[in-house]
Amino acid sequence: MATPNATDAPKGKSNNTFLVVGASSLGTVFEWFDFYIFGTLAAIMGVHFFEAEGINSTTAYIFALMAFAAGFIARPFGALVFGHLGDIVGRKYTFLVTMVVMGVATFAVGLLPTYAQIGIAAPVILVILRLLQGLAMGGEYGGAATYVAEHAKPGKRGFLTSWIQTTATLGLFLALLVIGVTRVAVGEEAFREWGWRIPFLCSIVLLGVSVWIRMRLEESPVFKAMKEEGTTSKAPLKDAFGKWSNLKIVLIALFGLVAGQGVIWYTGQFYALFFLEKTLKLNGLYAYGLIAAALAIATPLFVFFGALSDKIGRKPIILGGLLLAIFTYFPLFKGLTYAVNPDLAVAQATAPVTVFADPKACAAQFDPVGKTKFLQSCDIAKSYLAKAGISYTNEAAPAGTVAVVKIGDRSVSSFEGEGLASSALITQQAGFTTALGAALSDAGYPPEADPNKINYPLTLGILVLLVVYVTMVYGPIAAALVEMFPTRIRYTSMSLPYHIGNGWFGGLLPSISFAVVAATGNIYNGLWYPVIIASITLVIGIFLVKEGKNNDLTQ
Repeated sequence: MATPNATDAPKGKSNNTFLVVGASSLGTVFEWFDFYIFGTLAAIMGVHFFEAEGINSTTAYIFALMAFAAGFIARPFGALVFGHLGDIVGRKYTFLVTMVVMGVATFAVGLLPTYAQIGIAAPVILVILRLLQGLAMGGEYGGAATYVAEHAKPGKRGFLTSWIQTTATLGLFLALLVIGVTRVAVGEEAFREWGWRIPFLCSIVLLGVSVWIRMRLEESPVFKAMKEEGTTSKAPLKDAFGKWSNLKIVLIALFGLVAGQGVIWYTGQFYALFFLEKTLKLNGLYAYGLIAAALAIATPLFVFFGALSDKIGRKPIILGGLLLAIFTYFPLFKGLTYAVNPDLAVAQATAPVTVFADPKACAAQFDPVGKTKFLQSCDIAKSYLAKAGISYTNEAAPAGTVAVVKIGDRSVSSFEGEGLASSALITQQAGFTTALGAALSDAGYPPEADPNKINYPLTLGILVLLVVYVTMVYGPIAAALVEMFPTRIRYTSMSLPYHIGNGWFGGLLPSISFAVVAATGNIYNGLWYPVIIASITLVIGIFLVKEGKNNDLTQ
């Protein structure tokens, strides 16, 4: 392929590096904003779309589960659809399409009638819109990363593509800011009733700005030169995944880089928040504030590690981040317990909790949307303890025995909920939770973290370190993936492993980790999921991933 010239752009358009990186990054920030506001407002929207009067609980559960998972599940399929288009039509026009799809789908959510207004059509349409969001996100990242990398000069790819890596964090910040301002402006009651629509409707403004900026860009010079020479792929999907020589690299990219990167990212930015708020019972305002501060401090390191990877390589930084996380996650999260909720740490040491139950009567509590009803005595007891952030050990009891929770020297019996009428179940549940709550309180277990006892410097330091690991594995990943594949199928090839690794391995982390905690009784055992995935990725990465910082992207 002839060496492309990135400096010659049509009048009114530009391939100026600053504009290329800025436009690509800004557009991706807005797409992440759209993606995050849905998740952030899911609880409020659930009331309007899944729990309206007249909808049965089974149908509500199915749709709630679909809405939760749709965005994550659809991302790899979006990578296939838009990756295919990107390798045939071009990078610029494809991620213009993804932006429009995302923006229109998000805006439509703000206009969507509720279940009470149009019935079952409301949750059906909502799930479809969430699928469209996932498809768009699946096409956006690969396009932006490929586009920027193909403009970058040798020795600058890690630095320039690392700006794309900051966009997920900035999108989250923007989503929280718009939602927070709206809540204050209209009031909490009005926000829950109708004000939740405003952030979705605001996306139409961001869509207009993003399209205007990206319309000023010219096609990637590398792709443009390839198209002029007639060497583009006629069947990118077949070339990318139908030939073992390239499929092998896709699998190495997924299991040797992105799967581990995905779980580290979600642990550092999302599971840490979950752990603070749900396990350590830290007030949401403090939890969000601490996470936001950690992100603000560490976010520049995305660019730092991206630039560093231009000098020492992508592989040592990404695998180094995995290695650090593997060996320090358990002590760091235990340190968070002592720093955030010291009373809980003391209670666990002085009054350990044990659940005596028939192991065969205990289910795996995989409950992604919090709607599953656990009715066996073992599950009722463990569900309460897991949601209360309390560690416990398991002791086997004879078959048919009602589960018993022992706190120090005190015991509280659970109950069997199977076959109970709704009113009787509510009464039994209230009695059990009151008795168990009183026993835990008497043993020193706090109902929530005391803000006056938090060691803020230590807490913030740990959270910053967790985000540093995120920046190490995520900062250089775009450049690493772009460099693994040939130009003619690059968009398609790199997008799929990225979105499987982040959308599936990473996106399901909170649900899987919570299920592990509920099953084992140890509040730290949820960390085994990211540690095991990161360990597998580390081993595969060491032996099979080749360093690509000096690869020629025109080939």
